Parts: sequence; C-alpha cells; structure tokens
Amino acid sequence: MLHIEYSGGDKLYVPVENIEVLSRFGEAEGVALDKLGGAAWQARKARVKERITRIARDLMRIAAERKLRKAEVLDVPESVLDEFSQTFPYSETDDQLNAIDDVVEDLASGRPMDRLVCGDVGFGKTEVAIRAAFVAAMAGQQVAIVAPTTLLARQHFLTFQERFKGLSLKLAQVSRLVPAKALAATKEALSRGEVDIVIGTHALLAKSLEFANLGLLVIDEEQRFGVRQKERLKKLRQTVHVLTLTATPIPRTLQLALTGVK
Repeated sequence: MLHIEYSGGDKLYVPVENIEVLSRFGEAEGVALDKLGGAAWQARKARVKERITRIARDLMRIAAERKLRKAEVLDVPESVLDEFSQTFPYSETDDQLNAIDDVVEDLASGRPMDRLVCGDVGFGKTEVAIRAAFVAAMAGQQVAIVAPTTLLARQHFLTFQERFKGLSLKLAQVSRLVPAKALAATKEALSRGEVDIVIGTHALLAKSLEFANLGLLVIDEEQRFGVRQKERLKKLRQTVHVLTLTATPIPRTLQLALTGVK
C-alpha cells in the first residue's frame, strides 16, 4: 500500500495495483501541498485550464489572421537561385531539397509563411534558412535570424557571411559581443533599410529596434526563448514570413504543424 501525503499530515492510501494513477508533479523540492478535501487544488487546476484555453485561443486567432492576410511575394529567377545553390559545398539530401523547395514555394505564394523545419543537429537546417534568406533579401526584403544564445548567433553569422561572400547584400549581427557603438550603427542602418540580413540573439526582439521592411523571420530553437520573447515573436508573426528551425520542437509547435495550422 502506497500513500500520498497532504498539507496538515493527511494521508491518502493507494493500493499497489493502482499505482498507475500516481505521477510526479513538478520538482520534488518546493512543491506547495494542498489540504486533503480542500478547494485549493481544484482552483489551481481551473486557473491553469483557463490559461491554456487563452493561449490556444490566441494561437488560433493569430493563425486565422495570417490566413486572411496577404504577404509580400518573395521570388527570384530560378537561374539566380540555382547559381547561388551551386556555391553550397556539400550535396543536399533529398529531405533538404524538399524542405528548400517547400520554403521557396511558400515565399512566392503571396501568403504569410509559417513553416517548421525539424531535423537533428548537423542535418542541414541552416542551409534551408540560408536559401530562404537569399530569396527574401534578393527580393528586396530584410531578413532577421534569431538564435537563443550568443554563441549560436555568432556561429550563424560566420556561416552566413561565408555563404554570402561576393554578393552585394549587407549582413550585420546584434548581440552582447557587438560593441555599443557598432550596435547603435546597426540599429540605425536597420531602420533605414541599409542592412539586408541581421543575425542575433533575443536583442533583435527589443521594441527599440525597428526594421524598414522586415520580410522574413527565422527562429532557431524556439523552445529556448522565454515568455516575453515569445510574446514579441507572436506580434511579429502576424505580418512576416516565419521559418522555425529546431531539432527538438516543443509539443505545441509540433502539434500545430501536424494539424496544419503551422
């Protein structure tokens, strides 16, 4: 016989054959116990359900608004994209090519893209984002790539810099590694439309940072952003093409993709 202990020392005994009804709740330390027979637990569950319903309602509202909106048609001649694609030093996998084709098609559809690209580390998600950024930037729209850590943002910046070498596109980065003077200049250039592709951390989501004509937002590892950053992303998503890259999608994002909302 097992037992659950409640606030005040009350105990509820559970037969071993019904052990499946027990599950761990949160962390073992610091959990506030409710009184057996009290209303606190039911009230807490009701608040959580209300919050989940509100989040789901917001997600559906944003998705519906995006379906009704028109987006910039981002397209480049096939020969131009092929020429850029040939500078990729590796052979694309079939899944990589399919993902690239789907993204390019979305960008040219005239509807806001909201696509999830899921693949393990090293499977080539970054190249999918690079091709999308090329199409958007060559079509005259600004591109923002948001990464959760300074190290990853720096890594992306170096990769993009190498891939876009020799092109007339202006790249910049925004993170705590960028000196204050250079950061201020980048922000000013973004607002004037003088930066085509910017790569950075959640600093890109600051309200003080303005884009002249943001057309594509690439989010790397969405699950590692905090609540405030996600709220800011939610507002940006209503008007721009969105590409989410991840090796470990959060259940909500994966469910939205599987059901066709994303």
